[in-house]
Amino acid sequence: MSEKRELRFVSAGQSCRGDLYLPSGKGPFLTVVMGHGFGLTKACGLDPFRDAFVEAGYAVFLFDYRHFGESEGVPRQVLIPNREVADWQAALACVRKQPEVDNQRIVLWGTSFGGGLVTVVAGREPVAGIIAQCPMMDGLASVLEVVRYAGIGQALKMSGAGLLDVARSVIGMEPYLIPSAGKPGELAAMSSHDAWEGYTALMPGEVPNEVAARIALVLPLFRPVMQASKVTCPALVLICEKDTVAPASSAEKAVLAMAQPTVKRYPVGHFDVYQGDPRTVSLKDQLAFLAGLSGEA
Repeated sequence: MSEKRELRFVSAGQSCRGDLYLPSGKGPFLTVVMGHGFGLTKACGLDPFRDAFVEAGYAVFLFDYRHFGESEGVPRQVLIPNREVADWQAALACVRKQPEVDNQRIVLWGTSFGGGLVTVVAGREPVAGIIAQCPMMDGLASVLEVVRYAGIGQALKMSGAGLLDVARSVIGMEPYLIPSAGKPGELAAMSSHDAWEGYTALMPGEVPNEVAARIALVLPLFRPVMQASKVTCPALVLICEKDTVAPASSAEKAVLAMAQPTVKRYPVGHFDVYQGDPRTVSLKDQLAFLAGLSGEA
């Protein structure tokens, strides 16, 4: 990498932090704007993806959402999907002001929950393309998946925790936090057989495995699949066929609605694509997609 530049931008009055990585050479560059998934930060396992893009000659802007990581927002660990959509739009506005960025070649990159977010944003903002990796395209389907693997009791407990969190917020108390990922049988936003090990493997020690429980009430209402028809730019959708967090069937439905989709399917689970051979294969597909957008293919 030739240069890393810290950038700050404002989203709904709060300062967000991101890092712009510039490759060697002279711009303006095709730029990949990257945001993580459910409750995670730019410090959580995205370096191999970022480094591959920069090494290939692309600029990368990697940022934290409000309430998480190095960005402002209190109380902490509060995930509201529409706010994160707004953070994406504010991040885009910031990136477009950078002289090294080619405004005609900006690609949104989102993984897991972020894959759903970039789908929504691409329906509202003119971008050159999106990459949605193991994307959460339907919050309702994800909740139903929890019911499938953990039972209706787990969903009811989650709803109860969400109501408690909302009640605490109304009277000015700190959020009621639950684990983002837990082991099977534990009360957590994700508790499938692979959630705990897969999720925590991405996390440095300083990143909390916690999220405000109110997400349980709003998640079923966040359904990017319903807005996928607005995505007219080229879209690379990377589907993990054994996904227990973001059901593959929802991603398949979203793809059918998009104008210019490219689909890659991998016989792995949700968290496998961040490590080892699955990541290598996925990155090869992503770099091929970016090369096509940049006119190299």
